[in-house]
Amino acid sequence: MEERVIVSGMRPTGKLHLGHYFGVIRNWLKLQEEEGGKYIFIADWHALTTAYTQTQELKRNIEELMLDWISCGLNPDRNILFIQSQVKEHAELHLLFSMITPKSWLELNPTYKDLKYNLLKLGEIKEKFAHLAERTVKEIIQKLEIKIEAPKLLEEILKEYLAEGITKALFEGAIERELLKELNIDKKALYSVDTYGFLGYPVLQAADILIYKGNTVPVGEDQLPHVELTREIARRFNRLYGETFPEPEALLTETPKVVGIDGRKMSKSYNNAIYLSDTEEEVTQKVGKMVTDPQRIRKTDPGRPQICPVFTLHKLFTDKQTLKTIEEDCQKAQIGCVQCKQILAKNINTFLQPMRERRNYYASRSSELWDIFREGAKKARERAQETMEEVRQKMNIP
Repeated sequence: MEERVIVSGMRPTGKLHLGHYFGVIRNWLKLQEEEGGKYIFIADWHALTTAYTQTQELKRNIEELMLDWISCGLNPDRNILFIQSQVKEHAELHLLFSMITPKSWLELNPTYKDLKYNLLKLGEIKEKFAHLAERTVKEIIQKLEIKIEAPKLLEEILKEYLAEGITKALFEGAIERELLKELNIDKKALYSVDTYGFLGYPVLQAADILIYKGNTVPVGEDQLPHVELTREIARRFNRLYGETFPEPEALLTETPKVVGIDGRKMSKSYNNAIYLSDTEEEVTQKVGKMVTDPQRIRKTDPGRPQICPVFTLHKLFTDKQTLKTIEEDCQKAQIGCVQCKQILAKNINTFLQPMRERRNYYASRSSELWDIFREGAKKARERAQETMEEVRQKMNIP
């Protein structure tokens, strides 16, 4: 039976919060108990795809991530922990993969398109143009003197490219720009986001995985297109140069809903997060500010735990018997929101206490922390160099 080789990474964008723990870290902790290779890396090159102008924070963010990972219990004896940029072979394989990856694969990547359109509001522009292009596309298809196997598919493809072309022409100044002013978008914004690195980051992800012959990639559903693209690149390389890479499988991870103190999804950008590095006092203060059932004005009003963000977090930190008691007492107005929050804050602090102890140890021993990741990079490089020797040989590169 083929050994399972797990590859996963995380961009250094700041401190980790409870959402990161339950969405990613908890799954890594489970996987580290299994046999097989586990390569877990800090994706500092990937951080540059959208934040290349903010590198002044990069080193500090890397160290924060190292601290968070070790504090959470990621064991360097069970995982190979390293920083992506310290294994240069990732970049070499990325370059070689970029030579064989069709541009259309990247442009049709739904994650790339969604990010680009959301960041620049291009969806609104493109929708307008796609509607206008519909009649033109039908006329073009009618005039084509070739056999058309799938007219609907052809229509969609032409409509897509025509709308994209008109959008580009708008930014290039080929047509009137009032629409850009209306949406508060400028040409500079397009070029600051729409870089080669932004388009090609899934190719770098493929290199990250395949450099270690990774065959298992833990991801959420939104990352499935990237794993599929990695499989496509592996297939194409194998077809061109001979069997070299496995086609990795996505390991779908269960991600529970982790709400922030304002009831929305916990996120750094919403300023509603409880961080893994928060002190006991900070956690207590944040939980104390949490929104609850808006219809429960007084302690004597019956509550609705099923819609209360505080109760949602209780499900992650409170034992089943206490959880049941809180639910029943809330519905009967036998427990107030203040007391409910106090119980939650205490349970979160109990959960975070071992992490705080490990964090305090390594925070004062920065050199030991960096040594762990340098040693991990050394081990990762050994495996990566083996792969690159094989790749160069098969591609006839001296």
